[in-house]
Amino acid sequence: MIDAIKRFFDQSLNKTDSEAPEQRNHRLQLASAALMFELLKSDQVIDERETATLRIILRDKLQLDEERLQEIIELAELEAQQAVSLYEFTSLINQHYDYADRVQLIENLWRLALADDHLDKYEEQMIRRTADLLYVSHSDFIRTKLRARDQD
Repeated sequence: MIDAIKRFFDQSLNKTDSEAPEQRNHRLQLASAALMFELLKSDQVIDERETATLRIILRDKLQLDEERLQEIIELAELEAQQAVSLYEFTSLINQHYDYADRVQLIENLWRLALADDHLDKYEEQMIRRTADLLYVSHSDFIRTKLRARDQD
């Protein structure tokens, strides 16, 4: 299973020296989506508001087209069955993304977790663990939480 995820990252998310800004943004979008699916299942209850927010983030904020959306959904379903650790995603993200990108990813995770107006302890724990694995400072962790909360 982890080989499928690595192939996905290599094919879709690997950074090249001559990439255009649009390509870089697309890579970040896909990595964000994979972690968002992890968050969605973290509290064992997938609320319709969370699902709707996830689709909004993937389509509107991350500008994923239907083909890419379906690709990431399929990957997330496979990953959910295999219970791959967050480290597998975050280690690849750390290799390819700068700090600002990682902070933006944490903010997107907060938006998703807060979509159902209830922050479950498992959701917060997963975001905290992800932020730690991505080396996002505690102050940025809190700042993104407040921004996501106040955005609604």
